[in-house]
Amino acid sequence: MTDEAPPAPADRGRPDRRWPRRVYGVGTEPDPRFTLANERTFLAWLRTALGLMVAAAAVKAFGAEGSQWAAAVLAVLAVGVAVEAFPRWSRNERALRLQLPLPSTPVAVVSAVGVVVAGLTILVVVLI
Repeated sequence: MTDEAPPAPADRGRPDRRWPRRVYGVGTEPDPRFTLANERTFLAWLRTALGLMVAAAAVKAFGAEGSQWAAAVLAVLAVGVAVEAFPRWSRNERALRLQLPLPSTPVAVVSAVGVVVAGLTILVVVLI
């Protein structure tokens, strides 16, 4: 078994019709392990967004009086993470295809800070 990646669809005699063209229309086909790892990361961002949505709903439904701010922070984070998931996958896949360094992840820092703020808000509301 060789470590070479299989040829891209265009190299097999048929046109490459994968979407988005901005991603698949450049560079060379990366090692499938990296592409699949990138896809798993994309799905992890979506799971994180879903978890944040559930947490926001739970805080709103079962939280103490005044915890709506924490629920709002969690809901905004959920939307932000979900909106950023696909562009992030796209940037990473494009970088893999062009053999460039992977781009940075500012959304991870924003998400972490937001979860801390929501947690502290819940803590203050419950203790006061």
